[in-house]
Amino acid sequence: MSTMVVWFVFLAIMFLNNAGVTGQADDTGFVSIDCGLAGNSSYKDASSTLTYSSEEAFIDTGTNHNISAAYVTSTLSPHYLNVRSFSNGTRNCYTIRSLVKGEKYLVRATFMYGNYDGLNKGVIFDLHIGVNYWKTVNISNPDKRTIAEVIFVAPVDYIQVCLVNTGLGTPFISSLDLRPMKNSLYPLANSSQSLALQHRLNAGPTDTTIIRYPDDPHDRMWEPWSNYPYWTEITTSSHVQNVQNDIFEVPSVVLQTAVTPVNATPANTSELKFFWLPDPPDKDPEYLANLHFSELMNLTKDQKREFNITLNDAMFSPGPFSPDPLYANAVYGFKPVHGRQQYILTLKATANSTLPPIINAVEVFLVLQVSGILTDSADVSAINTIKSQYQIKRDWYGDPCVPKTYAWDGLNCSDAVSGSPRITVL
Repeated sequence: MSTMVVWFVFLAIMFLNNAGVTGQADDTGFVSIDCGLAGNSSYKDASSTLTYSSEEAFIDTGTNHNISAAYVTSTLSPHYLNVRSFSNGTRNCYTIRSLVKGEKYLVRATFMYGNYDGLNKGVIFDLHIGVNYWKTVNISNPDKRTIAEVIFVAPVDYIQVCLVNTGLGTPFISSLDLRPMKNSLYPLANSSQSLALQHRLNAGPTDTTIIRYPDDPHDRMWEPWSNYPYWTEITTSSHVQNVQNDIFEVPSVVLQTAVTPVNATPANTSELKFFWLPDPPDKDPEYLANLHFSELMNLTKDQKREFNITLNDAMFSPGPFSPDPLYANAVYGFKPVHGRQQYILTLKATANSTLPPIINAVEVFLVLQVSGILTDSADVSAINTIKSQYQIKRDWYGDPCVPKTYAWDGLNCSDAVSGSPRITVL
């Protein structure tokens, strides 16, 4: 360890008891931040029953704003009423601590411009999760609500969510959520890749309500999905049971609704199709899809529902598939797909089927490759303690050395030829 690093660590230990406060999770382990909420305040969200708090414990940059009154409605969630914007610095980061290294988490950020600055202009900026690119946020309409979500494995005992100014407007954010996940869920989210949500759709609900906590104990957000008049809805009031060792744990209320083609008969078992477009289209992103099923009808011995699932005309299911009655089933990809101008999932009844295909829910994820390179943890702790103790007001946000493009001004770092970069000069 260099003399400089020893000095850093010494100062970190000396100032440890004076370090700034950290935000607390609630009884569920959830962290819910209303970005732009005034003061050290909090409130209980009526729809989710979760408590949202201000961000004072998570970030020390940016300014708070209320959205324009013209975009305030009676149905607008409270966390959309205000934002925090970042007009200074290229990279501004929220830091959420008290994570468990190696455990799985869901992080969700929401955005609604609401003409908070009176400029009525669009904005484009990047989100990073830790040192890794997550998503480009493109806000073109003042009342458009954008949600970004990612499932990741924590590489250290904290996570930083960074808003990066790309020169196309001032970054801002409405809310930020962190939810612990069971490590057994979404096994393709691991230490080498994260899963960024593109779609999570609840097929066939009778209203436009988004299903989330407490109906989903993991607080995933399931958006209503229908295709009237081409699809018809099937519903049940019976509980749908998750299977043993379920790797998705889709809540019963989601699986209690499904869709099927209209006017389908044994002679004309119309197809169900769902498609999505690559985003961004010029970077050949990789995708994984999860399809969720449960048979909701009480089939007679003469009835059979069986169908094949294809993705761009290639088999997606290993063979003909029949959903189990009132049990959760899933068909999902093990290997990311890429290289298409669009992705089309098709469910088509087999010749033996007397009933058309159904589907209850769909998830589509963009696969994000994870860089395991982070600045040495002792150096990070030391330099952050020095920053906090001396109230250093510089562009010092996010990882000190990684990526190099956003390395802290005034620091020199060693190259990570093997292991983590080290701070060598301050």
